[in-house]
Amino acid sequence: MKLLEKYFLPSDYFKEFRGITPQYLKDRGIRAVITDLDNTLVGFDEPDASDEVLQWFKTMKDNGIKVTIVSNGSRLRVSEFCDPHDIEYIFRARKPLGRSYRKAVHMMGMDSAETVMIGDQLLTDVFGANRAGLKSILVVPVKNRDGWATIVNRRIERIIMKYFDRKGLIQWGD
Repeated sequence: MKLLEKYFLPSDYFKEFRGITPQYLKDRGIRAVITDLDNTLVGFDEPDASDEVLQWFKTMKDNGIKVTIVSNGSRLRVSEFCDPHDIEYIFRARKPLGRSYRKAVHMMGMDSAETVMIGDQLLTDVFGANRAGLKSILVVPVKNRDGWATIVNRRIERIIMKYFDRKGLIQWGD
C-alpha cells in the first residue's frame, strides 16, 4: 500500500484549478506549472479556452509563473486550444510516461523541484508527475463526463481514492 501513496498520492488537492494562486505556488517554491487540458481546464469536449482559463494564465504570467499544457490529446485538439493564446504545449504526451514531463520542465528552463503538475486524473497526471519527481496537484474534473479512454481509469481511481479517504490522506483545498 505504500506504493499507492508513493505513486498516486498528490502533493495537494483543489476543487478547481482557479483555486491555485501564484501566492500558493510561490509559498511552496514553485515557479513553473505543467497542466493537463481536458477536464482540468475545460471539458474534454470544449474546444476553446474560457475567459476564466485565460485570466488564470494571465495571472500566472503576470506573477512570473511559467505554464505549459501537457496533454495526451491530439495535435489538432491541443494546438487549436493553445495557439490562439500563445500557450506553450506538448500534445500526445503519452502520460504517465515521464518523457513529456521532463521535456516541459526543460522547455520552461526550470528544474523538477520548482515545477508542479496540475491534473484531474490519478493514473495519468499524478502518477506521471510523481514518477518524474515533480509535485502534483489533483483537481476535481470540470465535467462529470469523460472521453472513452478515461472511463476505465476513473473506476480504478475511485478505488484508490477510497483507500486514501479511509487513511485520512485527502484534504481538499479551495
